[in-house]
Amino acid sequence: MAMVVGVAKLSLRLHGNQSLKGNRKVIKSICERLRQRFNLAVAETDAQDLWQAGEVGVVAVGDLGSFIDSKLDNAINFVEDMQLAEIVDVQRELIHF
Repeated sequence: MAMVVGVAKLSLRLHGNQSLKGNRKVIKSICERLRQRFNLAVAETDAQDLWQAGEVGVVAVGDLGSFIDSKLDNAINFVEDMQLAEIVDVQRELIHF
């Protein structure tokens, strides 16, 4: 049986944010909502010292590449629809084992 790991890195811009505390609140909200809704591994991965930027890593594991790819698509669309932050870049990869 094959195993597929899908990884996505979302670079975010937080418009109007004025503090690191505000940044953490927005990023934490995005991460928690992604975990709850899509059952993904999610973490803030970079830009933790910037007020108006953030980076979130998202990982999904399964046995079908198409399912994992679709799950990442849905998660990215969900972040856009939340309108808490603007996605300025997405890097993604499917790794087959």
